[in-house]
Amino acid sequence: MNSLADSGSGDQSMNRSFKSGAPVPQHGRVIWILAGEASGDVIGARLMLALHAQDPSLVFAGVGGGRMEALGLHSLFPMSDLAVMGLVEVLPKVKHLRQRLLEAVQDIELRKPDLVVTIDSPGFALRLLQKIENSGIKRVHYVAPQVWAWREKRVKEFPGLWDRLLCLLPFEPEWFAQRGLEARFVGHPVLQSGVRQGNAARFRCRHNIPENAPVLILMPGSRRSEVPKLLPVFRKMLDILRKTHPDICPVIPVAPVIAPTVRNLIRKWPVQPHIVTDIHDKHDAFAAAQGALTKSGTSTLELAMGNVPMVVTYRVNPVTAMMARRMIKVPYVAMVNLLAGREVVPEMLQENCTPEKLAATIGKLLDDPAAADKQRMAFAEVLEKLSPPVGTPADAAASEIMDLLDEPVSRSPRQAKIFSE
Repeated sequence: MNSLADSGSGDQSMNRSFKSGAPVPQHGRVIWILAGEASGDVIGARLMLALHAQDPSLVFAGVGGGRMEALGLHSLFPMSDLAVMGLVEVLPKVKHLRQRLLEAVQDIELRKPDLVVTIDSPGFALRLLQKIENSGIKRVHYVAPQVWAWREKRVKEFPGLWDRLLCLLPFEPEWFAQRGLEARFVGHPVLQSGVRQGNAARFRCRHNIPENAPVLILMPGSRRSEVPKLLPVFRKMLDILRKTHPDICPVIPVAPVIAPTVRNLIRKWPVQPHIVTDIHDKHDAFAAAQGALTKSGTSTLELAMGNVPMVVTYRVNPVTAMMARRMIKVPYVAMVNLLAGREVVPEMLQENCTPEKLAATIGKLLDDPAAADKQRMAFAEVLEKLSPPVGTPADAAASEIMDLLDEPVSRSPRQAKIFSE
């Protein structure tokens, strides 16, 4: 099994490819890939490189972001069109999302790819898989829907949606098997993130940050629907926190597609955060940080890889929150806490997502080295569970996809019904 450090350093060639923009050669069997948000774009890019390593003749098409496009993918439409989250927040976008779904289906029908891979974004991806069910095209869904957390009854709609389901979390295959569905664990992509190669001194020098000034990472999310809800709270929290920590230096790592939105929202802040869009600069920021305030999601695992103590927060539309609370079946929302089976990091959600409460909780974390060290010890325990049996997560996922791609087409189309439109 690869060590966690090795898993991170193994991703550096990919990051250099992103930076250089060198495309993957394309002249063979076609794999159509869908990524609907920033994290999916990263996963998709690593997957493209791993697949290309196993078969350099592969052709890639579909929908992706800047990282996938840097490797030669011509996105059918902007990936940002799909980055919507929330039961209420998605309603104004329904008509547009249906149009994008139609465009994706038509592109697949015209291209007739050898295999379709959908990455996360279940609201859109699963509808797409259902729409192409009768095409005879092999289908893989990468990042299993988190039905173990909420709306478990959806699992009854899954048979027939894919030929292979790839999981990021070690407990998921058994959970799905107990409900009659095969799933395969391929490890978590965060292990390939390269976070541990960050350089604190380089970050402080680049951004002219004094050596003793505490760096606080703020991560408001990767979707346009998330950022406007959290950034105003973060601003007020900073105003309070600066009374006890006057030299606090806020840093906001954000995907390039969301950066203009963030810059617009912070332009009148009394203290301007450093906006970080480059992946290497982000890792340097993590290395320099004394703490973080982050929305729930994969970002908690990224910060854990960087050994950054954190507080997790989130706020959605009150109606969305009310409905979600009735459906959520797990005791925590932070992935670090779920994998540890206990509260490793504080969760300040919804009514607890207030400037006063966040400032108090962050302040305690910054002032208490023992609390920070306790989090770091738990991070190592959690991250060890995410390693695939062999190779990197991208390699494991690519091997599963290539095995399916090389199988003869022998199945007849299976009927499946999913969310009514």
